[in-house]
Amino acid sequence: MSYTLLIRHCHHLLTMAGPDSSRPLAGANLGEWRSISDGYVACRHNRIVALGPMAELDETQVTPETEVLEAQGRVVMPGLVECHTHLVFGGNRAAEFQRKLQGESYLDILAGGGGILSTVRATRAASEAELLAHALHHLAGFRRYGVTTIEAKSGYGLDVATELRLLRVTQQAATLQPARVVATFLGAHVPGPEYHGRPAEYLNMLAADVLPQLDPRQIPFVDIFCEQGAFSVDESRRYLRRARELGFGLKIHAEQLHDLGGCEMAAALGAVSVDHCDYLTPAGAARIAALSGGRTVGVLLPLVPLFLRQEQYAPGRQFIEAGLPVAISTDFNPGSCPSKNLWLALSVACLKMGLTPREALAAVTLNAAWAIGQQEECGSLEPGKRADMLVLNVPTAEEIPYWLGENPVREVIIGGVRQQRE
Repeated sequence: MSYTLLIRHCHHLLTMAGPDSSRPLAGANLGEWRSISDGYVACRHNRIVALGPMAELDETQVTPETEVLEAQGRVVMPGLVECHTHLVFGGNRAAEFQRKLQGESYLDILAGGGGILSTVRATRAASEAELLAHALHHLAGFRRYGVTTIEAKSGYGLDVATELRLLRVTQQAATLQPARVVATFLGAHVPGPEYHGRPAEYLNMLAADVLPQLDPRQIPFVDIFCEQGAFSVDESRRYLRRARELGFGLKIHAEQLHDLGGCEMAAALGAVSVDHCDYLTPAGAARIAALSGGRTVGVLLPLVPLFLRQEQYAPGRQFIEAGLPVAISTDFNPGSCPSKNLWLALSVACLKMGLTPREALAAVTLNAAWAIGQQEECGSLEPGKRADMLVLNVPTAEEIPYWLGENPVREVIIGGVRQQRE
């Protein structure tokens, strides 16, 4: 069977393929993945079947039926993987932006009934059709930035009915557009307003009334926000243990505002990722790498401290030196990161967290795929993986973070199909 799609004469073909496919890229390997000059990548339907230097292209597989894209002078790379978003919600929090500019902190606004709780009110009031329309709008925005796989958390319902509705909307949105969507249950975002001051009771309710209704084959991950004003380390541990017993993969929001030890606790339970990590120490990162055998990914979210005007950024350079695999995401949400621009997050990771351009590119592709259990499907250009690819309007990897905030995407291919410019 001939190739159905061929991208040829790629000025630089960034494969992201590392030396060990059994674990995420870490340490020196994070920046030492394979890059091919004057390369090609060939697909049959939705799968990559061959890639390499142009001199090795099998011309017999190129027929009049083959769709050919010329990529002279351009970078070709895997589709971006967004591994931490809060995709489905009602309303927005533009009114709180002014309050933040006047000096109110995230926790101050939350304690006054704003923050997450204001989005909860708007989300509960929104219809399922409205939530779906908003989710599809946001997914289209992500695709314009070259995101071909995206994780989507619930967490703005904080009651049984609305949380289940958010998960239904996520699953429906996944079927109505081409990007792969991976659902995470984040009912344990903060205690629901009906459980104010009773976080343990709220978690017990989720464990008894919601988790048993969810199918880990459809909702593969359970997440929790371990932080002052949300849930303690001990409360989070008990809840994640129960989720693990029910067959869910584990994630955690931790060390965002304080060093409480949530990241290490979750890694000890086998969490696939520990997210935020702004107050995680390099020593803690080394312990997480050792606890997990290098398989727990530290998901860094550089646009959050930027938008919240905080000085503390995760020490990404030290994490890499400590052996912790790192990924980069936006944390798209209405309160602390209303941005879908993963390229901007990549640049800020270089500027404020010490990553090199090559490391940051691996962090938004292969390592991000590991952070949501999709490493067998996406994140690198390798035969057998889904044909999710980008053609960029830049000639080298180093230029990608240099053009601050720009979208370099020329072509988006998802499952071997070129996407229409929207």
